[in-house]
Amino acid sequence: MRWQMGRRSQNVEDRRGRGGGVPIVGGGIGAIILAIIVTLLGGDPSIILDQASQQPQGPTSPEEAAEDDELADFVSVVLADTEDVWNELFQETGADYVEPSLVLFSGAVDSACGYAQSAMGPFYCPLDQKVYIDLSFYRDLKYRHQAPGDFAQAYVIAHEVGHHVQNLLGISDQVQATQRRVSKEQANELSVRLELQADCFAGVWGNRAQRSRQILEEGDIEEALNAAAAIGDDRLQRQGQGYVVPESFTHGTSAQRVRWFTQGIKTGDPSQCNTFETNNL
Repeated sequence: MRWQMGRRSQNVEDRRGRGGGVPIVGGGIGAIILAIIVTLLGGDPSIILDQASQQPQGPTSPEEAAEDDELADFVSVVLADTEDVWNELFQETGADYVEPSLVLFSGAVDSACGYAQSAMGPFYCPLDQKVYIDLSFYRDLKYRHQAPGDFAQAYVIAHEVGHHVQNLLGISDQVQATQRRVSKEQANELSVRLELQADCFAGVWGNRAQRSRQILEEGDIEEALNAAAAIGDDRLQRQGQGYVVPESFTHGTSAQRVRWFTQGIKTGDPSQCNTFETNNL
């Protein structure tokens, strides 16, 4: 991915090294709200927490610290690129795009949505309109999930920004309101549709960024597709507990995540990302 010459976002807040105390995962937030704000590592959060408890939470060597500094620079560029794309798309509809902030943290963080551990993965908090990411997640993505590559890393950020777009458009509020009136299984299905739309929005960003700034190199799209597949609910559950419980899915299967990211990157059109009005996810 050609990113080094891109502009840097002014909306990055670096809280690395501050520590997060002893976090209470979720901060008392209900499972439905948590399913919406925790956006990448689907399935049973306890499985991921158990796995992550065996992993170091930050850079453990000068080399890793230097790598994290480069990743922080990379994240700033990708965030700036999403700003450019979504500002343009919102302007096309006569609306103003409110840019989100991105918080870098290590170990644990206190957000407006409660405390969260890095083991839960990157997430978007609609209450403060901020994306949160511990850069150690990228090592996790590369080594545990076998999804390396800078465009795979960019996909993660673009997905979280996709949730911000949903928040601005009122989609997240509509989903939450509906979830409170339906069964747990139906609420989970709505969460899946929300996540898949964010995947599609991430693809829209990739399409528009390539069209205007030619950011892609050979193999980049395959990296993102691999990352989308690696964090599907079915694959994570099979890895974590040895079997799959479809009714507990909150993010979509590997095949679904790949399909909707592909839809976005092929069309570059957010209107083609309506996962709520299709029977074929």
